[in-house]
Amino acid sequence: MRITGKGQVTIPQDVRERAGLMPGTDVEFRIEDGVVRLLKATTGAGRRTRGQKLVEGLRGRGDFKMTTDEIVALMRGPSADDG
Repeated sequence: MRITGKGQVTIPQDVRERAGLMPGTDVEFRIEDGVVRLLKATTGAGRRTRGQKLVEGLRGRGDFKMTTDEIVALMRGPSADDG
């Protein structure tokens, strides 16, 4: 395996899968006793994932007065019982 001129390296698929490194996963590098370690970044207090940021941005924006049952019925469309 070789590092490109841009400092990039391809992590083999089996290694990514075993480590749970999915596309979009934040990683960090640590150097310990001359060894470089690649770790999944931890989501500590104050650090939010992209999904968490998206949900926070959408929270409180719903301005309709439908119940969950009404929304589901609307999505399913008319049933055979409706005539």
